Amino acid sequence: MKVGFIMHHCPYCGTKVEENELYCIKCGKQLPEDAAERLKNHKSFNKYWYLPISILALVILSAGIYYIFMQNQTAEASDLYNKAEESVMEGQYGEAKELLQSALENSKEFKQADIALTYVQEALKIENSIEKANNFLKKQEYQKALSLINDAENSLSNYNGNAVTQLINKLTSKRNLIKIEELKHKLDQKPSINDMKTLLWEAESIKHDEAAEITTDIRNQIVDYTFSKASENLNDKQFSDALVIVEDGLKYAPNSGKLQSLKTTIDKEKTAFETAQRQRIEQAISSAEEERKLNENDAIELVSVNVENNEQDKLVVKGKVKSVATIPINTILVEYTLSSKSGSEFLSNEVYVYPETLYPDEVGEFEFTHFDIDQEGKNINIKVDKIKWYTNQ
Repeated sequence: MKVGFIMHHCPYCGTKVEENELYCIKCGKQLPEDAAERLKNHKSFNKYWYLPISILALVILSAGIYYIFMQNQTAEASDLYNKAEESVMEGQYGEAKELLQSALENSKEFKQADIALTYVQEALKIENSIEKANNFLKKQEYQKALSLINDAENSLSNYNGNAVTQLINKLTSKRNLIKIEELKHKLDQKPSINDMKTLLWEAESIKHDEAAEITTDIRNQIVDYTFSKASENLNDKQFSDALVIVEDGLKYAPNSGKLQSLKTTIDKEKTAFETAQRQRIEQAISSAEEERKLNENDAIELVSVNVENNEQDKLVVKGKVKSVATIPINTILVEYTLSSKSGSEFLSNEVYVYPETLYPDEVGEFEFTHFDIDQEGKNINIKVDKIKWYTNQ
């Protein structure tokens, strides 16, 4: 036989109670009078709790399922986005658009995919603009083609990244191609040298190997033209004009050895010409001085002079002079002296030459009859003492 203690409990909350207590010290409910009821150790359960507990469990289960579903949707959207990125880098914008739309269907809050889709739609418009530009290029409507390319590039100003850089590079290449074709077209029109100089700047602004070749060709043409025109002026002794032409050409071809050499030649030829010219001037001045002295002092050369008797047995003095002056001289006066064979002078006289004016290398004559001298001419000596003349200078 076992001996023990009998434990009493609240039939509502299960709390231990004393046999003589009327109310539960925990839940506050009135305890049953029947002591046997107090011997049951269990909590009463409210059946109405089943509903909220069931709802809570259902919500938790649904949330878990939804979370798993959304995780799967997000993972699929991310996978589609990555595939779209690859398509964009390959320039497959149509394919990228479909992938991004599918990604957004799986994850409507996929902001990065939404931004990428906006870019791809813009890229598709740009591809269309490039195609239109190609059509304008075929029609040689270069400015319309360039306008489309410029507008397309401006539309990318709010985007960045490798894909954007790749598309901008494509637009740049297309722009360069259009400019090169326009440049070739202008060159086919046989432009003037001034137009060629303008085209040179255009060619230099295009960063392309073919444009570099065109630039070299244009520059060579400018050099050849400049060299020819400057040489013509050099041959005509137009040194300043030749130098201006060369210096202008060097603006477009500063490293041209051909033009640099010509410039040096012009400078040397100019110096030599100026030196020679200065010497010629000095010589001319000297010659002019000599000529002046000649015309003043030695303009007349005595050709002949003699004394003879005429038919009337009168003593006649005759002679000829020649002008060695460089200018006309006039009023030529010959002074002479008559002397005997023994050397005794007995008469001095003057006589004018005719014609009155003698031109360079012209010969004049003089003659004088002495009626008061009764001597034989053969017995008389004549000496021309001086010849005087006048010039118009």
